[in-house]
Amino acid sequence: MTLTDIQAYITKTAKGGSPTAPRDFYEIYEHFLSGLEDGSIRSASKHGETWKVNAWVKQGILLGFKYGKVVPMGTDSSFKFFDKHTYPTQYVNGTERNIRVVPGGSTIRRGAFVADNVTMMPPMYINAGAYVGEGSMIDSHALVGSCAQVGKRVHLSASAQIGGVLEPIGAVPVIVEDDCMIGGNTGIYEGTVVREGAVIGAGVILTKSTPVYDIVHETILKGSADAPLEIPANAVVIPGTRSLSGSSWAVENGLGIQCPVIIKYRDDKTDSATALEKLLR
Repeated sequence: MTLTDIQAYITKTAKGGSPTAPRDFYEIYEHFLSGLEDGSIRSASKHGETWKVNAWVKQGILLGFKYGKVVPMGTDSSFKFFDKHTYPTQYVNGTERNIRVVPGGSTIRRGAFVADNVTMMPPMYINAGAYVGEGSMIDSHALVGSCAQVGKRVHLSASAQIGGVLEPIGAVPVIVEDDCMIGGNTGIYEGTVVREGAVIGAGVILTKSTPVYDIVHETILKGSADAPLEIPANAVVIPGTRSLSGSSWAVENGLGIQCPVIIKYRDDKTDSATALEKLLR
C-alpha cells in the first residue's frame, strides 16, 4: 500500500466521523503504524528551515485511539496493564540495529520510530508518533512525548521531558534538532523548536509563552500565536531569574521569577563538556 493511499484513507475516514471502525480500518492502520515505525511517515517534517506539521498523520494517530479497544496486555500477573489494543508496546530488533534497551521498565509504544544506535536507560518512555534519530541517548526517567521529533546524536538527560502534542491537529510538535544536549529535569513543551547543537541546561523549562533572554545579542525570544518559541542553533541556555517590578510589594520583598537565559553560544569549551561518549555506544 502506498503512502498516498494511506494518507487518502486516513483523511477520508477522519472526515467521515464514523463512531465505529470501518471494516478495513485495522488492516490499513497496521500499514500506517509500520510507516511510523520505519520513519517513512512522520508527524512533522522540515522544509528548508521551517518545520511543518503533517496533520493527516496526527489524524491517523487519533483514529487509533478512537477505534482502539481497551484490553488487558502484558505477559503475566506481574506485568499487567490495560490500554488500547491499537497501541501495544513495540518490539525493536536491537541486535541487528545496535539499539540498547537496558532492563528496568522502559517502554516504546507502537507507532514510534527509533533509529539505529540509540541507547535507552530505564525507565524511559517513547510515545506513539515520536521520532528519535540515530545515535541518540534517552536517559533514565526521560519522556519523548507523542509526535515529538528528536534528531541525531541528541542526549536527553535524566528526567528530561519532551512534551507531546496531538491536539490541536495543526499544532507543530516539540522539535529537538541534531546534536543537542538536553540537561536533566528540563521540560520542553508546546511545540518549542530547539535548533541544531543547542545546549539546554539542567532545570530549564521552555514553553510557547516563555520569554528567553539572549544576553549575547541583547534580545528576548518569544513564541506567538502563529509561531513556536525557537532556541537558536548552538545556544547555551541556563536557568536565570528576573526581578518582579510590577508590584511595589514584590520589589519590597526582592521577589523574582525564573526565566531561561542564553548565556553564550557553543565554543570549544562547551563542545568538550558536552561531547557524547562513544564508548557507551
